[in-house]
Amino acid sequence: MIKILDSATMRSCDEAAIERHGIPGAVLMENAGLQVLEALVDRFGGQAPASVAVVCGKGNNGGDGMVVARHLHNLGRRVRLFHAAPAESLRGDAALQRRIVASLGVDERVLAETDEAGAVAEELAGFEAIVDAVLGTGVQEAARGIAALAIEAINRAGRPVVAVDLPSGLTADRGALSGPAVRAEVTVTFGAPKPCHVLPPACEACGDLELADIGIPRERLLQAPASLWLVEPEDLEGLLPPRPRSAHKGAFGRVLIVGGARGMAGAAVLAGRAAARAGAGLVTVACPEAVYVPVAAQLTECLVRPLDDDGDGGIGSAARAEIERLTERADVVALGPGAGTTVQTRRLLRSLAHALPRPVVVDADGLNALVGHLEPLRAAPAARVLTPHPGEAARLLQCDTPTVQEDRVAAARELAERSGAVVVLKGFRTVVVATGRVPVVIPAGNPGMATGGSGDVLTGVIGALLAQGVDAWTAAWAGAMVHGLAGDRVAAERGEPGLVAGDLVEVLPETLAEALAGAAGE
Repeated sequence: MIKILDSATMRSCDEAAIERHGIPGAVLMENAGLQVLEALVDRFGGQAPASVAVVCGKGNNGGDGMVVARHLHNLGRRVRLFHAAPAESLRGDAALQRRIVASLGVDERVLAETDEAGAVAEELAGFEAIVDAVLGTGVQEAARGIAALAIEAINRAGRPVVAVDLPSGLTADRGALSGPAVRAEVTVTFGAPKPCHVLPPACEACGDLELADIGIPRERLLQAPASLWLVEPEDLEGLLPPRPRSAHKGAFGRVLIVGGARGMAGAAVLAGRAAARAGAGLVTVACPEAVYVPVAAQLTECLVRPLDDDGDGGIGSAARAEIERLTERADVVALGPGAGTTVQTRRLLRSLAHALPRPVVVDADGLNALVGHLEPLRAAPAARVLTPHPGEAARLLQCDTPTVQEDRVAAARELAERSGAVVVLKGFRTVVVATGRVPVVIPAGNPGMATGGSGDVLTGVIGALLAQGVDAWTAAWAGAMVHGLAGDRVAAERGEPGLVAGDLVEVLPETLAEALAGAAGE
């Protein structure tokens, strides 16, 4: 996994490099500028563009930008520095760099409060590329004044932008946008990625992210506590042991899926098929008697058991005894895909989620049944995994969906703390959180997966991993990663439009096989 560091931790690594290891800050700044220059050269086919505008602020970020400008000047390129701060406001290494570029005669222009963003944008548009070095990781509030003017001008210029450390206007430690932000084509960050680089919507402003080594001692970065972890395909390697030649179906776990009310029977079918394709040895789908025949016809590789219904095609309260009997022979239960929302069904699902003595994955209508009843899950006799989408998370937290999306990690963390469960908050950059664990972010997946039934497939995958002996925490993030990789495989082969949940199920065997062998990222 890739370690993500918050701004305070990254700052402490910088300070350790300078104070404990004696690496001058000017050396780190020089290295940072050279790494940005290298990214700029790579972006333009192996040579620096003929003309570059470098927009600098007053902090170390601006100092990095001036290093870039100096080297471009030495290469004979046409370069102009646009300063978003007067010279007298600079301190330390940034002030040193400003004196150096001035002594070399680098073209400079100081922006003023009276400047119009449109006019500055026209000036910037006269260059082939723009280097954004206005604001850095120390900024905690929305950009304003000349900095905001510079951000607007950069975005309006319509030229490729290479951002230094992070696009100006982003808050390093959050995914939320607090104000205007530069939209970069490439972001070169130093030492380690920051939360804004991997969490939406901020990550969408970063373009391609390049991680650069500027000389911070490796041991400092290794010892630094992670703020988040970003999963890589190779993290799945060896997740499951090789299957012995003498294995039988009981060796790979038994999954029970409870769901599939009339009109939503497909959800239980998809979850059951996904669990089987993800390696579970035996999958049983328990559904209301009203839909038993069509469900059984579609699940030829699974067992299907009818349950008493509530008269409306949902699971009735009288089904409890049969579900408990089936649970005795299961290693894990997936509760809720298409189960229905009648009063009887909600009460039954809630009681089962709290009391079943096996690990339980709770999704869809199982989650809806827990609204207002999260806390009793803390006393559940076995692990619980909750897989809400943002709307379901909002209902569980009794807030609105935009609040959840504004800080997905915080929302997932609150759900985990209140329920004691592992929480998989689905969506773009799925977040997996459990109390006492560093949150994990899933980079796989694509917009084509925003289709009915995709979440049911995820439920089946997580259930299958649990049944095969993977612990709840690992099954949650690994299942989400496999699910995302499957979606990316389908999108690469067929395109995103028209992708359906059944497509994900069909590619699960090869996706999982490659991941387990360490070949998913090749």
